[in-house]
Amino acid sequence: MGTAGRFDAGPEHGTEHERARAALRAAVRRLAGLLGDVADPGAPSGVPPWTVGDVGAHVCAVYVAYGSAFTREFQDWDSVLPAGERTFAERVASVNAKALGLIGEEARTRLGELVLERGDTFLRVTEGLAPDAPVTTPWYGPGVTITLAAATGMMLSETLLHGLDIARGARLPWAIAPDDARLVLGQSMPTMMPFAVDAARARGVRIAFDLAVEGGPRLAVVVDDGTATVTRDAPPRAYDCRITTDPTTFLLIAFRRLPLWKAIVRGAMRPGGRRPWLAPRLSGFFVSP
Repeated sequence: MGTAGRFDAGPEHGTEHERARAALRAAVRRLAGLLGDVADPGAPSGVPPWTVGDVGAHVCAVYVAYGSAFTREFQDWDSVLPAGERTFAERVASVNAKALGLIGEEARTRLGELVLERGDTFLRVTEGLAPDAPVTTPWYGPGVTITLAAATGMMLSETLLHGLDIARGARLPWAIAPDDARLVLGQSMPTMMPFAVDAARARGVRIAFDLAVEGGPRLAVVVDDGTATVTRDAPPRAYDCRITTDPTTFLLIAFRRLPLWKAIVRGAMRPGGRRPWLAPRLSGFFVSP
């Protein structure tokens, strides 16, 4: 299977990729500091049934997984991947559950240090590589690879969103800056949203959404009979529904941290176009394990 999410890695993309790397480096340090301030790792997190400590361990496992595409540190995927044909959501949910066991009790006593160590390892081993360098990601499917740009965006999203989950459980402050959210949306969404389409819900549906993120990027999200394509800065075409949104709001909606209807009521997401009433359906076409 080829690399998903390939794009023209011109100068503007290279610059954005470097910004994403810098944002990830800063977010890793913020997360390490947050974990160091957690008083009770056993407290419920923002993603039940996981505890705050579980979320920190999950982020460490994510860093190990992406880093191992280059370091080969972890290759025993048979121990965590589900057997047989599974949907994207089932594969990721199974891996998430099993991967928690990779972070032992001793390691959990120093999650902040481990997050910093693993995050820095990924950034070090990918230094100087092109944004479209392939990254093996067997947890997304047999033989699946994604670009380094998409992997960096996904690591940034994991860091930002799970930082929020930890902070909510520990009652500590945590903010997701709009510029960081824009980097996640631009670097990873064109690759990850097609993976995450709910084929059953999207079957027989043909809707083209124009997703206009304030300050960029602009994404054409086309749901077409069980599949979805997401194109960044697409050429002009007819759309059924235009959605204008601030970047942080859409990031939270995409990963089920904020209901879409609530964002619309607050005015943080504004439907438009020929059929604006279709806007609330967008999130229902995608799964978030």
